[in-house]
Amino acid sequence: MPTAAKLVAALWFALLAWFAAELVKHHLPEGTRFGVFSLIAGAFGLLTGWLFLGKRAGDTMRAAWGFGFSTSLILAFWCVFYFAFETMIHRSLDGRYRGPTAALLAMVDLMRDFALYLLKPDVLFVLVAGGVFGGWLAEKAARKWS
Repeated sequence: MPTAAKLVAALWFALLAWFAAELVKHHLPEGTRFGVFSLIAGAFGLLTGWLFLGKRAGDTMRAAWGFGFSTSLILAFWCVFYFAFETMIHRSLDGRYRGPTAALLAMVDLMRDFALYLLKPDVLFVLVAGGVFGGWLAEKAARKWS
């Protein structure tokens, strides 16, 4: 069931994910081709805001801050997982792995490497502060329009 809190959370986290992806681009190696990197991250933000935070809005403000922070963590995990999976698939199609087990183990290493880009101070601040603010925003929307 669509609610105002779900819509607000989805839009906020789509914007937050897009902005965080734009910040991550500055830390990636020179010559990296980005393609639709920021748009994919924004789509994950949209889904995470709608499916996770939007359902939980309508509780206390303290809970909203925690849910917003948790939404940022979940968003970061799924983005890192997706981009590591995509990189692993491209590399496996190039024949860089001896089998599926080696590819999956390499994907875990890729996830670790990609997660380190999120630990840069500017990206980390945006994800944490934006997540807490998004929780607050969704809670305000739930209180006003529910």
